[in-house]
Amino acid sequence: MRIGVLGAGLMSGALATRWAGAGHEVLVAGRTPERAARLAGRIGAGARHGTLREAAAFGDVVLVAIRHEGVLSTLRDAGADEGAFRGKTIIDCNNPVEVGDFTLVTPPGTSLAERIQDLAVGSNVVKAFNLCQAGVWGMTPPVFDGRPLAVPFAGDDAASNAHARTLITGLGCAPVEIGALHRARHLEAMAAIVIGLLHGGADPHTVFNLITPVAA
Repeated sequence: MRIGVLGAGLMSGALATRWAGAGHEVLVAGRTPERAARLAGRIGAGARHGTLREAAAFGDVVLVAIRHEGVLSTLRDAGADEGAFRGKTIIDCNNPVEVGDFTLVTPPGTSLAERIQDLAVGSNVVKAFNLCQAGVWGMTPPVFDGRPLAVPFAGDDAASNAHARTLITGLGCAPVEIGALHRARHLEAMAAIVIGLLHGGADPHTVFNLITPVAA
């Protein structure tokens, strides 16, 4: 799979490193080209770097991993409102959470993922990978008490959901499809709880995990 990455921070590095190591082609872009180039070098496995528009054009799937304040403006710079993401799967792992009292900053009745869908003409957005700190994705694999990490995701398009499922499974995690994209609102609210715990001193590998009984 060809994966464009918008953002050159910790989340981008953790996920893209795992995906490149699994054989996916990766192209990283960021607002600071030098930072994107350094990240591509650290990822290795043939990862490349380029402009925001080049990453959008490159990927069958495009990961957006940017501080929430800059998500929509970065997507505009990448050509989202001009159709640059038409036919693409956008994976949104961002959380619109204010870290003073750990509440959502999105308008009532919507989510950041839905706002991305509205902006990125012709794309298919999937909300995923937003409930863990970056270090969790560096675990090989993310397993807790002998159980693989459950990764909830939400999206409207079956083919894009299948892309997300493949990328989740490739990390050694268990994909959990929770429904249409509007349910991203709940994933973002769950993330606000996790972020509050992490800022309060919880171990960086603190996660929610879906536990079901093991068959006798």
